[in-house]
Amino acid sequence: MGVGYRPAVTGTRPGAPRHVLAHTSGLDPAQLGGIRALLDDAFAGDFDDDDWEHALGGVHALALDGDRVVGHASVVQRRLVAGERVLRAGYVEGVGVHPARRRQGIASRLMHDLEEVIRRAYDLGALGASDDAARLYEARGWVAWRGPLAALTPAGVVETPDERGAVYVFPVTPGLDLDARLICDWRDGDVW
Repeated sequence: MGVGYRPAVTGTRPGAPRHVLAHTSGLDPAQLGGIRALLDDAFAGDFDDDDWEHALGGVHALALDGDRVVGHASVVQRRLVAGERVLRAGYVEGVGVHPARRRQGIASRLMHDLEEVIRRAYDLGALGASDDAARLYEARGWVAWRGPLAALTPAGVVETPDERGAVYVFPVTPGLDLDARLICDWRDGDVW
């Protein structure tokens, strides 16, 4: 997976996809193209260029069938402010499984791999969940943020009440107040 880069290969059971962790910098253009194509399929055309940009620059968990990507999730660093605490967040992006490979435990395995990264490198994990995906995250110990949500935009802090109930966190740092106001850093496209 990339010249001079040796991604971490995690264990698999016979017949299951091979799981690999790799930084964006360790993936070549063809591999990145395969990931983008998978995400376009997995999201049925509802995955745009901003969503793709959000998924880059961090660690990718891949499920591979041969050289074909059948599952993907990535974690990228973001800054979140919870109440008075500034936190280094591992923000999960681009979680998708090929439609023909769903309900085989691939998404759970991808999340397991990223949760290990989050535990080692971040104060908390965070993500924006669709209604369908929320059950997966809840089953893995992710919890919906209960407090108000906002984004630090070029025009200042802007409330994002429409995202309430869709932002989930994976607490790593003790004492996190889930009822505090949570503010995310700015980015193009969906801020959460």
